[in-house]
Amino acid sequence: MNSLPLLAPLFLAFEAWQLAISERYVGIKQIARGADPREMGPGEGVAFLWTAGLFVYALWTLALLATPTGRVYSLCLVAATVAGYSIRRNCGLKKILVVLTLEGAVRIGFLFGLSVTAWHRV
Repeated sequence: MNSLPLLAPLFLAFEAWQLAISERYVGIKQIARGADPREMGPGEGVAFLWTAGLFVYALWTLALLATPTGRVYSLCLVAATVAGYSIRRNCGLKKILVVLTLEGAVRIGFLFGLSVTAWHRV
């Protein structure tokens, strides 16, 4: 049994944290007051953790392609990320929060399914 799929709960928590952070910086309050989130980004520490987490998450997702248990989930995570990114690139600032939330929910669903599958096999 490959241990890579067993890390899915860790990335599930990261995905939930990412949704909370995106709500804070691109949330309804910022949209209502007309703030541009690109001007008030997170602090250096949060930005570093977020970037490092995204890098590790991407490496883990690509490494899952080598596991029979995680291959389908990995492809779904990549597809959801690519689709979400392409939609976010083409929508206005007011719609980005909706797209981020839906994209995160879809990825959380895939990660939850992978978590259940991986830990059920242990």
